Amino acid sequence: MPTAPHPQSTDELYQALQENRRRPYGRPRTVTAEELVDAAEQFAEPVPLVRALLELQEAYTYGSEPRKSPVVFARLLTLFDEQPDVFDDRLRHTLFWRFKWVANALRALPEIPLASLRQWLTEMRDRYEKAGLGLQPYYGQAYQLAAHTGEDTALAYELWAGRTRTRLSDCEACEICERALYHLAAGDDERALRAWEPVLAGKESCQEEPARSFSYALLPLLRAGRTDQARELHLAGYRGCRRNPSMSGEVGRHLEFCALTGNEARGLELLAENRNLFDEVDSPRELFDFLTGVEVLLQRVEHLGHGELPTAGFAGRTWTVTGLRAEVRERADDLAARFDARNGTTAHTDRRGARLERAPLLDALELTLRTRTLDDAAPAAAPTTRTAPAVPESLPELILRARELDEQGHPDARACWARLRTLVAARGYTHPDDPAVGSLVHLHADLLDDEAGRAREKDEFADAAALHEEAAGLYDDAGQPGCAAVARACALLAAAETPAEPPAEDADGTEARITALTAAHASMVRLHEETPGLTPHQEARLLRLRATVLGMRLQTSGSEEHIAPLLAEVDLLHTFATRHDIDAQIAGALLLRATTHAMTGDLPAALTGTDGALDRLRAHGPAWHLPRALALRGRLQLGLRNAQAAHTDLTEGLRLAADWPADTVDTSRLHSDLAGACLHLGRPDEALRHLTRSAELDLRHGSRFDAYCTYSNAARLSLDLGRVEDCIALLDSVLAEPDVTAGELDDRLVAQLRLTRARALHAGDDLKAATAEFVALAAESAGWDDDPGSHAMIAAETAVLLGESGEFGRAREAADQALAAHAKDPRHEQLSNCLRELARLQAQQEGPDGLAGARAFLADAGRIADEARAAGYEAHGRPLDAALAYEHGRVNAYAGEHEDALTALEKALALLGEPGQDQEHAGEWAECVRLAGAMEGIYLERSAPALTRLDAAVSRLTALGHTEEAEPLASLAARLRDEE
Repeated sequence: MPTAPHPQSTDELYQALQENRRRPYGRPRTVTAEELVDAAEQFAEPVPLVRALLELQEAYTYGSEPRKSPVVFARLLTLFDEQPDVFDDRLRHTLFWRFKWVANALRALPEIPLASLRQWLTEMRDRYEKAGLGLQPYYGQAYQLAAHTGEDTALAYELWAGRTRTRLSDCEACEICERALYHLAAGDDERALRAWEPVLAGKESCQEEPARSFSYALLPLLRAGRTDQARELHLAGYRGCRRNPSMSGEVGRHLEFCALTGNEARGLELLAENRNLFDEVDSPRELFDFLTGVEVLLQRVEHLGHGELPTAGFAGRTWTVTGLRAEVRERADDLAARFDARNGTTAHTDRRGARLERAPLLDALELTLRTRTLDDAAPAAAPTTRTAPAVPESLPELILRARELDEQGHPDARACWARLRTLVAARGYTHPDDPAVGSLVHLHADLLDDEAGRAREKDEFADAAALHEEAAGLYDDAGQPGCAAVARACALLAAAETPAEPPAEDADGTEARITALTAAHASMVRLHEETPGLTPHQEARLLRLRATVLGMRLQTSGSEEHIAPLLAEVDLLHTFATRHDIDAQIAGALLLRATTHAMTGDLPAALTGTDGALDRLRAHGPAWHLPRALALRGRLQLGLRNAQAAHTDLTEGLRLAADWPADTVDTSRLHSDLAGACLHLGRPDEALRHLTRSAELDLRHGSRFDAYCTYSNAARLSLDLGRVEDCIALLDSVLAEPDVTAGELDDRLVAQLRLTRARALHAGDDLKAATAEFVALAAESAGWDDDPGSHAMIAAETAVLLGESGEFGRAREAADQALAAHAKDPRHEQLSNCLRELARLQAQQEGPDGLAGARAFLADAGRIADEARAAGYEAHGRPLDAALAYEHGRVNAYAGEHEDALTALEKALALLGEPGQDQEHAGEWAECVRLAGAMEGIYLERSAPALTRLDAAVSRLTALGHTEEAEPLASLAARLRDEE
């Protein structure tokens, strides 16, 4: 906990109080506020103590410590009674406002007798009357007490709601919520939602609103059929209350919403994110609301048969859903009984019972881009697959069936090998004495070879190579030279794929990889030639491996000299497989040939070849190759800019892939490719669904880095589409994954995810949270010595957000960091844009007082423009010199330096040049003319030249067809003529 140095003067105290107000509510802020009260007591004058006590009461109130808030207020009230002159109008207003805070705190404590609550309201009324203040706030508190106890609410409501508001009334948003809750309690959803409309539409807000209203409105919206709005308010409202002890009741209602909409898995995820609330909520009323919402969720999860799932709960032990539900039920029942005993009613028990008895309102409502189920929430969720294939019961039949399927390359071979692995590992296994089955050594070799294949699929190439070699040795011992040759060829391929430390002259390892693949091919050819007695299937597999390794070599090198050898091997494979009628290898050869054409850039030939392969597969099989062939054709169609055909093929491939085990086809890649097709077709929402599905599949299959990269792409797309809350919710979920929180994921990728989230927060008008995240990212990226350009961009964005917050000192520091990084890795346009925006913000917010700082930012932007010009850099947007001159004009205009502004704008116009057909350039030129006309005609009172300028510009733009751009200029000209 922080122990700040005690301020030695009142100025230092006020500065410390201001700094503490920037902190989020919680124990660190509260502890600092307590220390500042101790510090304030050393000063002779009472005002510092009053201000420090007010800050402490606020920390207790919004930090969910209602027991302490009334104690602090009692000290303030004593100071007011003893020294009323110390309280100026603002302090006096604050003091009387906080009578309501104390009433709210006392209601939250069941140990406070009902008579004491009523006595406090009488004290409030008497003091308001004595001070000549209106009593509407008193009646508001009287109604809230009645609503709390469940007695005489109608009368109390009329006495409050019918009175005129005063300066001390609760804010409009809070009063709207109270009115809506009154109607909701009466069972009138429609009237409640009508009352809530200004808050739900974002027209009214405060410290607690709209998050409080959002949480209460979720279920009425669902009952009214307004599911899309309920979804939006859940995402936005949850973000406004999560992890906040003073809004734990709101969190509980969001958990309840998840439970009643088929989003139990998301509910458990949110519960884990809010595990702090179990121990940090000191308000019994807030805890009661929170725990009831938690129990609604846990009850639903247990009802669905997942009571043994692990879940977050009270500190000190691990919890399952069933165990936590029992604990929560006992505590919440106790709180309800205590409140009802104090109030002399059954209101809390009844309300709790009503919440627990609610049936789900929807079977499934898609709340986020990352839709998950309770099966996904299991510690080791297995991917959903088709029904497992039947395997023979007889052990000899099972062994022979596994080898037969493996020879065909059939996906169901895996299930047979898995069953055999279990049987062989069991105590007391007896191997069949059957010549057709062969020895136990032969079977051990088979199992090792299957394990090696699975290791290679996970990119564990070194392990795969070792396992294949071990299998080959066992095949030799079992007298199976053909099987041994195939296993050794597989080992050669895996070894060539194993990353090796490249020599210094081969920085990216390309040459070393080409050399390894070439050597592997030569070894395979020798192995093939030197192994006698190969069966046709074994020989075909060796030919396939030879072609595969040359295909990988061409993919690595891109060299024309590697094309012919590959095609020659493919022809050998196709000829051999055709002669022996081996369907799987015929299809493999056709697909390899098509892929070779694709790698060489001949997409039409590749498409023709894929068409042939698909015709062959449909006629002769094997059917499990169809999804892969369709996926290839879909990618080729994308390359040929036929997005609709690509979408058709990829969709069909995805449909057929469902007929086979999950590891048969790369369905994650299919979803990713489909996302690309959807984007080309202008269907971004469908693209988002495919991206998130692709990421989730990668996550399930252990490809976590790929999964997070795809999630990053999905988040950026959702932000580009303006789906801000979707973006934030997705990233909040992804950033809460265990390997992310444990620091096991690549730190740059995590930073990219956080950066996108910070931009989304900014787009969602949460400037405080966005700025905090940007500041943290700028500090971290400062240590990226290998990537100063990224740090420059992050620091520049950070500076702009600090400028938007009015913190221009810190903005200057961040901008200087960006400039220092830019010197190492130039980012001319981004830095220029940042500095110009900072100059505009400072001049706009501070006027003449900010002119010097604004001009300093523009001077830096000028130096960057000079550097860019010297380096021959061309901006993607407006030319940097023209943009700089225009910003000089705006900055001087904000500061009241109108002559300088006009001069700068005329320079900007000269640099921009006359408009032409380009609409964007015409718009920039028109805005520059408009501002110059305003400076000249309005502020410098030279209407004649201003009108000449504007009329000429309007004529020019109209003649070019830019009528929309001409309208503001014509409007300004009309205004100047009217003023004449």
